[in-house]
Amino acid sequence: MKKELMIVDGYNMIGAWPDLVKLKNQDEMEEARDRLLHQLSNYQRYEGIEIQVVFDAQFVPGIQTSFQKYLVTVIFTKEGETADSYIERIVEEKNNRLTQVTVATSDMAEQWLVFSKGALRKSANELYRDLKRSNQAIKADTVSFHSKTVRRNTPWNPQQLTTLEELRENLSKKE
Repeated sequence: MKKELMIVDGYNMIGAWPDLVKLKNQDEMEEARDRLLHQLSNYQRYEGIEIQVVFDAQFVPGIQTSFQKYLVTVIFTKEGETADSYIERIVEEKNNRLTQVTVATSDMAEQWLVFSKGALRKSANELYRDLKRSNQAIKADTVSFHSKTVRRNTPWNPQQLTTLEELRENLSKKE
């Protein structure tokens, strides 16, 4: 079975997901990045895939930076390098018989380019829908787990419990 690696164009998601667009428009870019990473962290754990989020540092002086946040790999490209060019390079390096790379971006030119190199593509809206579906599944699993743990272990079957309930009601009526 192939290892799954998803490379996400960070600013592309921030420009497409409603809650992140709102933060971006309020000049809360740091908060938007943080929320994106947090949401992708939950998705990564639930889906069992590795996620790398790439942000442009094209107009920011400095060297390339890579670190982990919420168990997601975060990459700021080096000065003068676009996220697209970094993603293309990583697709060439990582996409092989052992690793299936998926690139999440809504940039059509980038989608075609990575697809031609054997990677899968996913638009920002597709990833957003998948993320929402995963969140719903996580909530459903949590509720299911909680309801299973709340039940008491009882030696009585449902019919016996009904009979006992009726007896209890009869006794309370006599008082």
